[in-house]
Amino acid sequence: MTSNGIVASAWGELTRGTFTLTDGEVLVDDYFSLPGEPELMVRTTDPVAAAALLPRLEAFFADRDGWHRRATDAVVTRFSEQAPTSAELDEAEGDLVLQTVEVLAGGEVVLHLDDSCGQHFPDGYWPAVRFGTGDVVAEVTVEA
Repeated sequence: MTSNGIVASAWGELTRGTFTLTDGEVLVDDYFSLPGEPELMVRTTDPVAAAALLPRLEAFFADRDGWHRRATDAVVTRFSEQAPTSAELDEAEGDLVLQTVEVLAGGEVVLHLDDSCGQHFPDGYWPAVRFGTGDVVAEVTVEA
């Protein structure tokens, strides 16, 4: 980590993005991120706190496929009227592509998924799965 707000990680440097308005005012993101597939986000403005949350990203990358499968299974289960079949779970794993891994200040991890085929969620909406303590699914939501 450096004093200018860059957080070094095993995956690259997480930084806070900026956006300049037409009047010249510069807005700074309230999180650190690293673009890529998936995009990595750490929801804090403090570089020391962001560095302290990196083990949560490490936990994700240690079993990326397992986290993804638990997330897609949770989405299908949440939005099914009856117990999903193995085929439905397998299909969702392929269709729901991981876009963003977000680590919240309390250490929770949220996986944001993209409906790659457009058959599961309306355009502009995507499922998000929040993992709490013990890396257990705590909530499934649809975001816009």
